[in-house]
Amino acid sequence: MRKLLRPLLRGLARLLFRLEVQDQQANFNHHRLLVVANHESFLDGLLIGLFLPIDPVFVVHTGIANNFWFRILLSQVDYLAVDPTSPMAMKKVIRLIESGRPVVIFPEGRITLTGSLMKVYDGPAFVAAKTGATVIPVRLDGASRSYFSRLSGKYPKELFPKIRLTVLPERHFPMPEAPTAKLRRRKSGEAMRRLMQEMIFASRPQQTLYGALCDAADIFGRGRRLLEDVKQIEYSYNDLLKMALILGRQVERLSAPGEKVGLLLPNLVPTLGLIFGLSARRRVPAMLNYSAGTDAMQAACEAAEIRTVITSRAFVEQAKLTDKLAGLKGVQLHYLEDIREQIGLGDKLWLIAYAIHFPRAFELPTSPEEAAVVLFTSGSEGKPKGVVLPHRAILANIAQIRAVIDFSVDDKVLNALPIFHSFGLTAGALLPVLTGASLFLYPSPLHYRIIPELAYDRSCTVLFGTSTFLANYAKFAHPYDFYRLRYVVAGAEKLSEAVRNLWFEKFGVRIFEGYGATETAPVLAVNTPMAYRTGTVGNLLPGIEHRLIPVPGIERGGILHVRGPNVMAGYLKAEKPGVLQPPASDLGEGWYETGDVVEFDDDGFVRIVGRVKRFAKIAGEMVSLEVVEKLATATSPALVHAASSQPDAAKGEALVLFTTDGELTRELLAFKAREIGVPELAVPRKIQKVEALPLLGTGKIDYVTLKRLAEAVI
Repeated sequence: MRKLLRPLLRGLARLLFRLEVQDQQANFNHHRLLVVANHESFLDGLLIGLFLPIDPVFVVHTGIANNFWFRILLSQVDYLAVDPTSPMAMKKVIRLIESGRPVVIFPEGRITLTGSLMKVYDGPAFVAAKTGATVIPVRLDGASRSYFSRLSGKYPKELFPKIRLTVLPERHFPMPEAPTAKLRRRKSGEAMRRLMQEMIFASRPQQTLYGALCDAADIFGRGRRLLEDVKQIEYSYNDLLKMALILGRQVERLSAPGEKVGLLLPNLVPTLGLIFGLSARRRVPAMLNYSAGTDAMQAACEAAEIRTVITSRAFVEQAKLTDKLAGLKGVQLHYLEDIREQIGLGDKLWLIAYAIHFPRAFELPTSPEEAAVVLFTSGSEGKPKGVVLPHRAILANIAQIRAVIDFSVDDKVLNALPIFHSFGLTAGALLPVLTGASLFLYPSPLHYRIIPELAYDRSCTVLFGTSTFLANYAKFAHPYDFYRLRYVVAGAEKLSEAVRNLWFEKFGVRIFEGYGATETAPVLAVNTPMAYRTGTVGNLLPGIEHRLIPVPGIERGGILHVRGPNVMAGYLKAEKPGVLQPPASDLGEGWYETGDVVEFDDDGFVRIVGRVKRFAKIAGEMVSLEVVEKLATATSPALVHAASSQPDAAKGEALVLFTTDGELTRELLAFKAREIGVPELAVPRKIQKVEALPLLGTGKIDYVTLKRLAEAVI
């Protein structure tokens, strides 16, 4: 009966679900075989049984096995009913694998309720390690959108969604080294969780930003309202597509394919529309930092060979940018107000009668390896450089984040980080739009009283920020303002322990600290609910290779070098305008040297020791400027401090501490250093009182200015 039904059911599945099987040359001819898969719907077992070239035994939850209707389906396959909470359950699976029967198991133990990966049980990984079985990961994608899933809320459902089944290369799970069986089991479970995350990431589609937008509109519905800004107008996917189409068509007339077009615009929905529109027509949005000085903006334009800049008169006037823009040379300004006036009847008819109905036809043939955007480094350590991020890098980073954090259509992101900053663009803007989450764009992170009120009023569940910004939000917020927040993610600078504690005590919210760089689109590592360790920036995201290169004089860790699909295409520098310099380090081409000294603990959590450029060499010893700052914070926790250095004829360099605490003395610092075990060499001899530390527009401390001030201190 099974042999007769299988071809019929396989044909029916291909017809109804347009089922696509992608096999990455997995070998199923192993004596001991364990197939692991994510769990999206009640269809999963049926699809795996129909399309894998094996006759496996399915491990099924006892609750499912006891259901009358599912017993009918299960009668067509071999299965083993287990209770995942029972310590004896996996012993049955071990015996089954050792007997030579291939086994299929869902490590999550239940169908997803979020559309993302859920808790991964330790048992399946321990089984693989105990038996030495070959593990073949299988990714199911699309079944969660069917009526056979368990998703609810705003998640859209289709009667027959397109389903993709991806079979990935085999893996092995060696038994971890640990003193107890319990610890070995836990470490095995963590390895399985990472494998599942890598599986979800590895099966991502290869596409462009505009293509991803069209996919999101199809999946979540053209009419879904998900975007809002300070104008308090709700925009749908259809509205965003209209903006992309009409603005892309207009700016196309002002530029050439492949040209870098400067965008000097705030966090508004039309800015996103313009980014997608330019991208569709193979123009490259170059996101200019309007908080930078004229010299930095000029250097950015020269590096990327920007000749055309799109801005807004209202924004220029409100942000008081007139003088800055007047100082730019070799650049032609075009204003959105004028561009809108130039939209004629023919453009409107084209949009309404044709383009909006066939939006994919608007995109010029584009490779995922082509440039999607150009961002600019903050200039915290020198002249800004253009960072060319291809479509591949940005979409890979979004997929990496989605593999470890369960953002969903029920979330609402509040993003006040500027989208000229990589954190604000990728995580704060593109991630929610391309994954169906709602998004509220706010133009400035400096409005410390307004942002908490917005989070409360708009029932936001996700907030991105820097340590500095989060500290100020907490200072002015009511304890109930952040009651809906599920995720508060900190990046761009080290998270202060005082800020972490304040948020937990005042709001009951745990901050998830992450780490990255503009050159990596940007996220490299982040703490998550399933993998969290205080004092670290989490585990590296899936798909990222890393190496540590030792630094003479620094005992702990080494300089982090990374390689992966989220790494930039290269730099554009003012010294060689328009010339792309691909990433390369001491390890070879394709590697990016972060400049950060890091160390990994036994569980793979990343701890930042400091930036290699933020060490001072005093009497032959390397002293971390971050350690100096930590010492100052421990001595005077209520105020802010930053350390730099100046040349010293006797010892090579000398420490200079800048502080807003007028009462802070070297004696107090020395006493605290002895108390917490900081070496005396890290106690600065020169302390400079300032009203405020110099900051960049991204919220980072301006260390270039600070260095200049330190060298002037007598």
